[in-house]
Amino acid sequence: MNKWIVATATVMALSLPAWADDLDNIKKKGVLVVGVKDATPPFGVLDPKTNTISGYDIDFAAAIAKRLNVKLSVKAVDSAERIPKLQAGEVDMIIATMTKNPEREKQVDFSYGYFVTGQKFVVRKGKVNSIEDLTNLSIGTVKGSTSEKQVRKEMPNANVVLFDDYPEAFKSLESGRLDAVTTDEPILAGLLNGMANKKDYEIPNVTISLEIYGIAVRKGEARLRKEVNDTIIEMERDGSAQKIFDRWFGPNTKNPLQRLFKIKTV
Repeated sequence: MNKWIVATATVMALSLPAWADDLDNIKKKGVLVVGVKDATPPFGVLDPKTNTISGYDIDFAAAIAKRLNVKLSVKAVDSAERIPKLQAGEVDMIIATMTKNPEREKQVDFSYGYFVTGQKFVVRKGKVNSIEDLTNLSIGTVKGSTSEKQVRKEMPNANVVLFDDYPEAFKSLESGRLDAVTTDEPILAGLLNGMANKKDYEIPNVTISLEIYGIAVRKGEARLRKEVNDTIIEMERDGSAQKIFDRWFGPNTKNPLQRLFKIKTV
């Protein structure tokens, strides 16, 4: 009797269709849907004329879609809704200046780091020379970001003002309602370049964290995560990751930065 039950269960299990994971579903529908920023140049910015989003993160999304042999569709997400939209299935992955940290790794799975930077500040020129100069100032950042958590941790006496996005924070900085805006240096550089009176502002050499951006997929999607990791490691090897960096941060761009990192299997 027991042998009959085991045999029947085995036959039933073999007759059931294999459980499709996210990688199978993406290939079946022929489209990779990626959550990106649309107001964080040069990682992602919306062109109002064409209603398209372009930037550093979008170039990485395009490379992954190409490897999977599917079309790319990008959807704008803000910092606070990145993980909820991924978990809800509205996007297949997130490539949106998302810092890897233990708290987030409990909710999503991350790729290897594809960008490394540090959290800094934009202030009026000559106002800040050290972290002590920032302690009691009014500092703007985006709610739900690691920048918010880090500035609260490092400067508990500062008046932290939260915004939905960084362009909104920069408007408050220009109007004098804020003393500083804080987030990762390349994001600050991109937005500083767009300020009408940018010559009056600067990014002083004051860093309060190391930020490693990862590409997020849903928890347990090991096959999709491996495809992402294989893609970005190959991009580092063949030089295409460097080319994307140069396109958005090279010496002839509006946001020149030095590439002090490589994509590694860590």
